[in-house]
Amino acid sequence: MKITQEPFGKFDGQPVDQFMLENDHGVSVKIMTYGGTVTSIITPDKDGNLTDIVCGFDTLEGYFADEYKTNSPYFGCLVGRYAARIKDGKFKVDDQEHQVATNDGPNHLHGGIQGFDKRVWDVAGTEESDDSIELKLSLASKDGEESFPGNLNVVVTYRLTSDNELQINYRAKTDKATPVSLTNHTYFNLNGFQDKVLDHVLQLFSDRILVPDETNVPAGQEEMVSGTAADFNQPKRIGDAFDKLPMGFEHFYAFDNATGSLEKIAEVSEPTTGRRLEVRSTEPGTLLYTGRYTSDNLKRESGAQFGQFRGFCIETSKYPNGPNIDGAPRSVLQPDETYDETTVYRFSWA
Repeated sequence: MKITQEPFGKFDGQPVDQFMLENDHGVSVKIMTYGGTVTSIITPDKDGNLTDIVCGFDTLEGYFADEYKTNSPYFGCLVGRYAARIKDGKFKVDDQEHQVATNDGPNHLHGGIQGFDKRVWDVAGTEESDDSIELKLSLASKDGEESFPGNLNVVVTYRLTSDNELQINYRAKTDKATPVSLTNHTYFNLNGFQDKVLDHVLQLFSDRILVPDETNVPAGQEEMVSGTAADFNQPKRIGDAFDKLPMGFEHFYAFDNATGSLEKIAEVSEPTTGRRLEVRSTEPGTLLYTGRYTSDNLKRESGAQFGQFRGFCIETSKYPNGPNIDGAPRSVLQPDETYDETTVYRFSWA
């Protein structure tokens, strides 16, 4: 187990570093301080071949290329202050209405024009032990930043274990009630981008999705997935759903996890490589996204081809538009509370 650090460039005059976390089983994770972004995850396949299984770039410049900025796929980054969409960019807390940026048509998306993904995070520390290595990043978001209320202090810990788990813990405190929903936006392809993700087999343990309105924002209505193309309670090839859903998935699945305990929510396997990804989370739901909007012109410097349906995201978070949905779990953080959520990605191959 080891962690190494290297300079990765500069953003607005600020140095950007990249850290590599490696275990003894061939798993390595690279994270840069710009956006707290996962730039690379390498794992073996069933034959011991090491391959990068996430969308990202080997240079900082890749994240500022015109094609990437125009497409804005949020590869691997930490998203905040509020992940996903907020209807019309409006919400009310403590009887006061707030208007945040509408950067996705009429709606707010992923923290606004300069969300947490476009900030250089501070390194709060690293730690190594016999069975894990961790990188701790911190960010201070000021009262009024992107028009959100409250001074919010965030600490995100990336931990790689000897059991091939990437554990991501999110903690935050505020001095005013404010919407908070933090997630990581990594796109996975377990065949190492040799093909699209349609042959991946997914099991996702949820009986319902949030129904979006005409602008793609949930307003509170739920729909049971039983008997529909969106039902993955039994393992199913992702591509089998495309007959009825030709544009794939941008579906938010809700979980029955009122206590916020760490529960298994999904498992994905890829038959040709034997790779498997298990996901556990304390969050009340997840967005399943299969990259319908990802540009086919994006690729890693090594030539790995990204693009539409060539990566999937399991973005665990609070409900999209949660501040405007009655009963949405834990969508607004109060000053006397600590935001504390964990998502675990476990890699295996056989």
